[in-house]
Amino acid sequence: MRFVRYLQHWLGGTGARLQVTDFVPVMHPIRQWADPFPWAALVSAIEQSFDQRFPKKSPRGRRPVPLRVLCALEVLTHALGASDEDICQRVRTDCAVMYACGLRDYQVHPAQAHCVLPETLWEFRGRIDEALMDALIAIQAAAAMEGGLVRPAHLVIDTFPCAQGRQRVTDATTL
Repeated sequence: MRFVRYLQHWLGGTGARLQVTDFVPVMHPIRQWADPFPWAALVSAIEQSFDQRFPKKSPRGRRPVPLRVLCALEVLTHALGASDEDICQRVRTDCAVMYACGLRDYQVHPAQAHCVLPETLWEFRGRIDEALMDALIAIQAAAAMEGGLVRPAHLVIDTFPCAQGRQRVTDATTL
């Protein structure tokens, strides 16, 4: 009973914030993936593209979900093979996903039924056009080369993913 009384303030949203970095080990795969990722450059490119193509409508309404969160969730959806519903649930419950999204401290509010809706991810995905996708791939490739993870001669970007162990039929393989 004393333990529940201690957690009551935190669960009610009036207690101290939970530091996500304390719960995600340094060797966790998602943390190792998220730390060197060029988030600032990606978010800047997305903001510039969205500002040009989608003018802001009204300052009223619900606060938008940060672009860093949407970008991280979109990448994690494909990296983890999760659906939009699954990844939106994990951003509320999985500290490693919160860490990847840039949510370093967290405070529970019981009235908040959701953090990110799957529909929000769908709209975000629909706003990414071909030019923006090319810019994001170029940013990621440049960051990987700067970090020494790949060499320019060996950088091949496969835009048609297939299941592991299955060969994709191409003109080169049919010849």
